Amino acid sequence: MGMGIGWVVIATLLATAGGVLGALAARADKPGQTAFIWMILAFGAQLMALGWRGGLRGQCPLGDVGEVCLFLAWSLTFFYLVTGTTYRLSLLGVFTTPLVVLLQVISLIPGSFETGVVRAGTVDAWREAHAALSVLSYGALALAAVAGVMFFILNYRLKAHKFGGGLVHGMPSISRLVQAMARIALVGWSVLTMGIIAGLLMEEGTFSVHLVVASMTWALYAVLLGIYFVRGMPGRQLAIGLTVLFILSLSVFAKL
Repeated sequence: MGMGIGWVVIATLLATAGGVLGALAARADKPGQTAFIWMILAFGAQLMALGWRGGLRGQCPLGDVGEVCLFLAWSLTFFYLVTGTTYRLSLLGVFTTPLVVLLQVISLIPGSFETGVVRAGTVDAWREAHAALSVLSYGALALAAVAGVMFFILNYRLKAHKFGGGLVHGMPSISRLVQAMARIALVGWSVLTMGIIAGLLMEEGTFSVHLVVASMTWALYAVLLGIYFVRGMPGRQLAIGLTVLFILSLSVFAKL
């Protein structure tokens, strides 16, 4: 396991460096792309680690706590990298890296990665697609929740007239942040939709409680996003909804 674990350690160190240097740059009112560059490097290390576990299993590496945490960290990093360029939310990396680091630290706890993994024989493609797409969607939904936390902080500092430091200066406008939250969540919900469809096409006998929980999560996000896009919703309520729903949705991993 040496080199494989080594890639997880490298990814964790790179993400930590990105968060620390990004925070220092933000405090100096020079947010720039510091965190973004380090997260690109962390993303590469995450891919190597996932390749290691996928090679051992002969299928999508989502069979134990370590793999799920690593996959979630990779998914969160992926959507951050895409979102950071799409919405120009450079400071989002400072808020994202602590969660990425936490997930990867959990995966490094002894026992998180199973040893003596038996390589899979026949693989149900729909089951693999269901697992991969569902966990991938959680990366986007987690990022939407992180953006919600950014909203709370920005909204508080603006109302308290605390405009000093680089934190507020590095953040986008309230309206752009709310739009980004909603659109990132919509992307996550769309990916989850594909994951659930794949789950319904799985071979008989593979129906699981995870599919039920994922379907419930899908329905709750559909209601929240439907209200926002159809009737409109204050940014604060959207941020609360996205944050609470993401925390509740983590119950899908309770029986891993």
